[in-house]
Amino acid sequence: MNILLWILQILLGLLFMFAGATKFIMSYADMTKDSPVKLPHWFYLFIGVCEILGGLGLILPWATKIRPGLTPLAAWLLVVIMIGAVVTSIPMGIVYAITPFVVGLLLILIGYQRMRGLRQA
Repeated sequence: MNILLWILQILLGLLFMFAGATKFIMSYADMTKDSPVKLPHWFYLFIGVCEILGGLGLILPWATKIRPGLTPLAAWLLVVIMIGAVVTSIPMGIVYAITPFVVGLLLILIGYQRMRGLRQA
């Protein structure tokens, strides 16, 4: 289970760091071009920062053993972002909401298992 969790943490950490970075690279017009839900530009930048920090939080605390409790916290807080992603994706069609839903489930698995690991240590 530990190997599976590490694989998920690394892949999702990289995914969130990439997604967060693209919010700073892409223009606001490009980000909102096909979206029926128009959120303010500052909100996209805020989510980008949260995704970058969350991605780092999925990997670094557990890897370095410095404040490992931050890893499950990062996972649970990224679940909140994924709930928002599902809700804002539904108007485009249920197919678009499946990916953030599955990512949210994987984050729940990481958060739950790493919290369990902290209690057992």
